[in-house]
Amino acid sequence: MWSNTVSVAFYPMIPSIMSIFEQGSVPPVATDPRIQALTGWLTQPLGKPPENLKPASSDASFRRYFRVWCDGETYIAMDAPPPMEDVRPFMKIARLMQDAGVSTPTVHAADEDNGFLLLDDFGSENYLDRLDEASADRLYGDAMDSLARLQAGVDTGSCGLPDYDETLLRNEMNLFRDWFLGKLLGLPSDPDRDQCLERTWRLLVASALEQPRVCVHRDYHSRNLMVTSVDNPGILDFQDAVIGPVTYDLVSLLRDCYVAWPPARVRQWAADYHGLIKQHGIETGSLAEFLRWFDLMGIQRHLKAIGIFSRLKLRDGKNGYLKDIPRTLSYVMSVGQDYPELAEFLDLLREQVLDRAGAVLGAPA
Repeated sequence: MWSNTVSVAFYPMIPSIMSIFEQGSVPPVATDPRIQALTGWLTQPLGKPPENLKPASSDASFRRYFRVWCDGETYIAMDAPPPMEDVRPFMKIARLMQDAGVSTPTVHAADEDNGFLLLDDFGSENYLDRLDEASADRLYGDAMDSLARLQAGVDTGSCGLPDYDETLLRNEMNLFRDWFLGKLLGLPSDPDRDQCLERTWRLLVASALEQPRVCVHRDYHSRNLMVTSVDNPGILDFQDAVIGPVTYDLVSLLRDCYVAWPPARVRQWAADYHGLIKQHGIETGSLAEFLRWFDLMGIQRHLKAIGIFSRLKLRDGKNGYLKDIPRTLSYVMSVGQDYPELAEFLDLLREQVLDRAGAVLGAPA
């Protein structure tokens, strides 16, 4: 029934296409040719038109996901419009991660040229939906087990993934400077502030680059981890994976931009993970060194995230991420206070940023 790759330039119109969609759940076909083309293509791998198709989710990129019903089964259809998106990295990395023993969606059919995939359905409950005081240890335990398998199971020398190098690290932090400070907050150019940022970037880059190198998912957080009954969690949104710092995905998980836990609990989870990956044969350094890497990596990531949230608002019209900036900025302030070498940067945030951010975001930052 399934073919590994299906590439077709034209998909015939299905006369009853509008009956597939719930009223108001998606734009009319006449104004959304991508939905028309996707639905037409699905008849090939499914062997007939889907019985139903509803929006499943969207993300911070141009990709969209639809849940597909056919013969009592459900699947997920990805719409990744070229040239903005490319499904090939998703397909490559899905296989790479499955070979490492972690759960990613099987690609049942693909049209790489037009940006359509038919995938396993991991359900509709992500970690953010299920995390609470009672479930956190179990869910994070599963996620850390999967992460350890990923880090131990991908050969960094032969996998062909790009390096998380200094240029990429700096470009990410510059999103904070350009999109958050400059465009969202409207701070005028200031050579003294730029020099402070440069000293901070240099410190954070050095910490990242001195860490052991592993496969890095890059968005290993509660919205991309699905709660599954077998091989929990189901892992999504991994197409930007790189080879980079050992603590990056761990801090994405434990200091999530969308949910916060008491610092002592986060630190214990991080210490537990340090012991876990040693058992997998991964070089970790001492616990004290690992926790320093973890903290500074988190600051780098959170600066990037604040910049991305700002860009999503200003460039893409996606306002929903602004509410996550105060939590993310609070990580930077609270973690940074433990490192005297970040005192100058924290002073800059207190003097120039926090009050202005509170006013712009409509809540204390």
